[in-house]
Amino acid sequence: MSAPIALIVVVLGVIFSGVATPVEAAGIGTFGAFIVAAIHRKLDWPTVQGACLTTLKATAMVIWIMFGATIFVGLYVLEGGQQFVAGAMQGMGLGPWGILIFMQIILVFLGMFLDWVGILLLCVPIFVPIIKGLGAAAFGLDSGDDLVLWFGVLYLVNMQMSFLSPPFGYALFYLRGVAPPEIPMTRIFMAAIPFLMIQLIGLVLCMVFPQIITWLPRLMYG
Repeated sequence: MSAPIALIVVVLGVIFSGVATPVEAAGIGTFGAFIVAAIHRKLDWPTVQGACLTTLKATAMVIWIMFGATIFVGLYVLEGGQQFVAGAMQGMGLGPWGILIFMQIILVFLGMFLDWVGILLLCVPIFVPIIKGLGAAAFGLDSGDDLVLWFGVLYLVNMQMSFLSPPFGYALFYLRGVAPPEIPMTRIFMAAIPFLMIQLIGLVLCMVFPQIITWLPRLMYG
């Protein structure tokens, strides 16, 4: 039990200390996972082969999503869609907080049907310029860097909700794969709702109190 915990501490430690980027930390974590598996005498060729095949499938899926979404976003921006959406939101008379809440509602809705990477490539290039245009002062933040950090974490919390949101939440289908056959999918959907509500409360708290997000980076990096 101590080896997996040590691996988690090492991976998070190299990220927060600035020794490695998250991508590099992922490589360190992968290498550490091999070591942990070897310590527990579970490192054999079928395990390695299965892990590589699963990684290949997931990577190929993400690359195709990124490929299609990048083309869509490129055409969308080229045809002036970004300016249209920005003008439409700012012309709705909702104010900065109304626009932010409207964005979060859109992200929640898209998270019910699309992959988080696709949503990232579709929405972030459109939403971030709008948020920057509203300014940090509109949300009680000190700088543009804090504003971008805050909105980025709000996006991540929102996308975490998408893993539990029916009908296409990834975590729900993972549970279906390990649950006994007699448990129907509808029961899994209903059981996920309380956890989804907890995540929604967390999202609201992060919106209302930005210091929840900005406090730790300021402490770590000044």
